[in-house]
Amino acid sequence: MSGLLALLDDVAAIAKVAASSLDDIAAQATKAGTKAAALVIDDAAVTPQYTHGFEASRELPIVWRIAKGSVRNKLLFLLPAGLGLSAFAPWALTPLLMLGGAYLCYEGAEKVLHKYVHSNGELAEEATYSDPAHLEEEKIAGAIKTDFILSAEIMTVSLAAIPESNIWMEGAVLAAVGVGITALVYGGVALIVKADDLGLLLARRGRLKATQTTGRGIVKFMPTFMHWLTIIGTAAMLWVGGSIIIHGLEELGFGWLGHHIHDWSVVLGHLMPWAAGVVEWSATALMDGIFGVALGATIIPLVSKVIAPLWAKVPKFKG
Repeated sequence: MSGLLALLDDVAAIAKVAASSLDDIAAQATKAGTKAAALVIDDAAVTPQYTHGFEASRELPIVWRIAKGSVRNKLLFLLPAGLGLSAFAPWALTPLLMLGGAYLCYEGAEKVLHKYVHSNGELAEEATYSDPAHLEEEKIAGAIKTDFILSAEIMTVSLAAIPESNIWMEGAVLAAVGVGITALVYGGVALIVKADDLGLLLARRGRLKATQTTGRGIVKFMPTFMHWLTIIGTAAMLWVGGSIIIHGLEELGFGWLGHHIHDWSVVLGHLMPWAAGVVEWSATALMDGIFGVALGATIIPLVSKVIAPLWAKVPKFKG
């Protein structure tokens, strides 16, 4: 009997340790995931465009296949790569973060400077496909390849936010962040792409006048919502990208720009002491974003003439 009681005590102790570990993983995953929140906004703003032009019945299957490709990107490729860097080349994390930040600056600046040109190009590309199934495969493959870049930045930002620990804890936290962010992003995307259908359903079949009015309101509101979501996503890219570069420069010993931005933000905060915290944060984000636009604009020729053609040759992942 005493042996059984001892065994039960050991099991209870192991269960407590496991529960504590799960709590630690959840807490660290939440903290690390918040660091990548702005990237999530942009991902949610970009992905719905890949369902444009398809029948309503194909929208959710397309989103699901892209989501599966995103999980594969994060768990099979990026997580092992991130853990390997953390274990054997931690010095490389800051340069890689800065490289990803530079890409975000480029992407944001490109959207700001060439929005209508790119929109026409995308429409022209879609028009070259007469087979909807072939177009769907191309769209999904392109979306998964694009997701790889943003997922790499999300996982790198999250890894940098995890306190030093053993490789198993870091792996569990990164996996939780990857799966959680993917569910958040693509669950939100699914709601966005089906909102119009829900609005039409309520407007046409709602028994109450209020229900019908709500449905029509949803249909009218969604274009405006998507417009502002795109703007917010672009602004978030520029802010996060600029901030990553500036903080990376500080860690590498080039902190003059970051120090100046901090000092200017503090001065502005002193002008409005009743909202100093908000003013300082907003001023810092604005200056980081302006830097992001400037940097992105300067590297557009490099990306469009050199990097983009090379990236186009990378095989596309099938969903």
